[in-house]
Amino acid sequence: MDKFAFDIAHFLAGSLVLVSLMLLYQDRLSALLNVFAFQAVVLALSVSWQAYVQGAPHLYLTAAIALIVKAIVIPVALHRMIRRLGIHREVETALNVGTTMLAGLALVALSIVVVLRVTADAGTLAREDLAFALSVVLLGLLMMVTRRNAVSQVVGFMSLENGLILAATGAKGMPFVVEISVAFSVLVAFIVIGIFLFRIRERFDTVDLQALDDLRERRG
Repeated sequence: MDKFAFDIAHFLAGSLVLVSLMLLYQDRLSALLNVFAFQAVVLALSVSWQAYVQGAPHLYLTAAIALIVKAIVIPVALHRMIRRLGIHREVETALNVGTTMLAGLALVALSIVVVLRVTADAGTLAREDLAFALSVVLLGLLMMVTRRNAVSQVVGFMSLENGLILAATGAKGMPFVVEISVAFSVLVAFIVIGIFLFRIRERFDTVDLQALDDLRERRG
């Protein structure tokens, strides 16, 4: 891989980490969903570039799935869901934004240190892509832990899965059947979570997980 191709791949993978940090910063559901859609666009560009430099045409379909499903279908569906549920626009967090961002930066640094040491014998591009991918995965987990709203936790789960796709494509791709199964498993999980959210709203009139915990404690 020449220097230009390497720089573009490095820039796109790094941009995915930056957008993941932007997800942690958002405190409104509408903005959170818009940033997630942007993350999916960056992922699609990164996978497309990997398809080009690796000579792996099947990755173009992976990029198309990410673009159509994650950048368009899922954000639009979630926007409609929060309007139908009447969810408050503010995203409630277990930690304040500053603390969450510092934790996110620490996880990115940890990912880079760990992956670069463990994969010392691997290719440069694969090592750095894996470091960025692990960062995205950990940032997605951090969002799921620090956000109390169920919709924002769904976004964290989807962001985590974006990191797994980045890792797989950066490591010379993965079998096409696995890519399809991952995409459909995410869709199935999204549908199940959507039904679950509607049931919560119908039963408890909220999707705030802290409110549900308080209700359980009072009944206990």
